[in-house]
Amino acid sequence: MPMHSFQSPRKWVSWLWLFSMSALLAQGAENGEKSIPRILIIGDSISIGYTQPLKELFKGEAEVHHNPGNAQHSGHGLAHLEAWLGDASWDVIHFNHGLHDLKYVDAQGKNTRSKEDGHIQIPLESYGENLEKIAKRLKQTGAHLIFATTTPFPDRPSGPLREAQETQRYNQVARDIMQRHGIPINDLHALALPKLTDWQQPHNVHFTKEGSLELAKEVARHIRKALSIQP
Repeated sequence: MPMHSFQSPRKWVSWLWLFSMSALLAQGAENGEKSIPRILIIGDSISIGYTQPLKELFKGEAEVHHNPGNAQHSGHGLAHLEAWLGDASWDVIHFNHGLHDLKYVDAQGKNTRSKEDGHIQIPLESYGENLEKIAKRLKQTGAHLIFATTTPFPDRPSGPLREAQETQRYNQVARDIMQRHGIPINDLHALALPKLTDWQQPHNVHFTKEGSLELAKEVARHIRKALSIQP
């Protein structure tokens, strides 16, 4: 009997084994590559307040991360942006600066309630310049970007001096920049303004637990829209 007649079954088994292994490896690679979306929240204490309920809203659907600590003002954000982005790949970046930009500080950079002894931390023109640079850098990540407007507060709340009318001026500069870059805007200012009595702590810029949850719901809605995820 020709030798090849004995080799054929062996070749058939070998090819079958190779095919099976290839299929298993392909399936393993596919499973390894499959991952849920990764979301980065950049912002101040207001965003810190709504990040935990946001994590709960996206439990099992997406990973929600917040930049370490408080993102503070736009100058601080610009200086730390590379560290916050890291080497990770982000699907959505939801970001905001403004509340710390428009507060008053003294010559040493410490919070103050005195207009005579202090100044707005980041002047409006510098705020715009910083946001312009931040927007350009974030666009390079390829992530879906969402900018959140600065939330409202009662005039001259507790803590460092802040004047309520400044939020509109800073938000308008931010809107113009984001629209120019084609970055969607999550208008948390408009959302919260008529609800401050129910959602915000008295004489404060911060929100109650219930208020933070409502902000988280709106942030989640915008993120789902960016990712085309149905609630």
